[in-house]
Amino acid sequence: MSNKNDCRRQRGNESCGCTAEDVNAQGNALDAAFENTIGAERRAEDFSDPICISVDKVYDACRERNCIVDARVYFTPCNQEIIENSINVKLKKAEIIWVYTDIEPVLYNSGYYSIDIKYFIDVTIEAFAGMCDPEEIHGLVTYDKRIILYGSEGQTKSFKSTLDPGEEIEHVWKTTNLPKVTVEVVDPIALTARLAESDCCCNESAVAIPSNICSCYGEELVVSDNVKKVLVSLGIFSIVRIERNVQILVDAVDFCIPEKHCTSSTDQEPCELFNSIRFPIDEFFPPSGASNLSSDDNGSCCSCGCSR
Repeated sequence: MSNKNDCRRQRGNESCGCTAEDVNAQGNALDAAFENTIGAERRAEDFSDPICISVDKVYDACRERNCIVDARVYFTPCNQEIIENSINVKLKKAEIIWVYTDIEPVLYNSGYYSIDIKYFIDVTIEAFAGMCDPEEIHGLVTYDKRIILYGSEGQTKSFKSTLDPGEEIEHVWKTTNLPKVTVEVVDPIALTARLAESDCCCNESAVAIPSNICSCYGEELVVSDNVKKVLVSLGIFSIVRIERNVQILVDAVDFCIPEKHCTSSTDQEPCELFNSIRFPIDEFFPPSGASNLSSDDNGSCCSCGCSR
């Protein structure tokens, strides 16, 4: 496939005159010639008839716009002490840590499923104490949502060789015919944050935070109610899909062989790659999006209580 050895035999190892670019260009040309002749003819026989593939078919999907109002932020004991001495807080940003989902059939409505979604969101808070510079700390916000989607009915049970249920086998073997839930979500939009005084009661909050989520913060989080709280408002955009694995026939043309050649920067020519990069005009002159904004279908959305 490569023309490097031929070039060396013709010109000699020391006086070859072939640069790395020449060898790569000649090799790429030979690869292209092979793909257009022998390779294409060989694969034409493999794709003469439709082929069977296994894919996840989307049976139902929905998109959501959720505005979370006054959700409590849970902190580690050290960060909670900072909040106790703060006079004001500012919400800097929010990031999705994980999304847990649970699916169950809807009674008396065959083919429909109730999907419980729990978002775990890391928020960055700037805490102000007196005239000092703000201190940046992290905390956890949780948000629960329930929706209903159609996922059809499946009576067969699927088992894969790559899955080892371990101690969860009792739960797994009873749920292998359920459809799969996929949640796509962008990082939330940070809206507002405010302080709230502690409640008079001293009972523990009912919130349950998994240990693997707490491990992101290095220790357990404070969930009691008799502490000063930080309440934040966030905006979340998400798409939820319910899928099942199916086998379908498709007309295939060829294998997905990349046509683009990899470009790398070397110590000898670092500027060559840099010069091939498009000048980032949008970074210096951000496009105006005002003309693309449109109101909701049912008129203006008055507050965060709107959900779609």
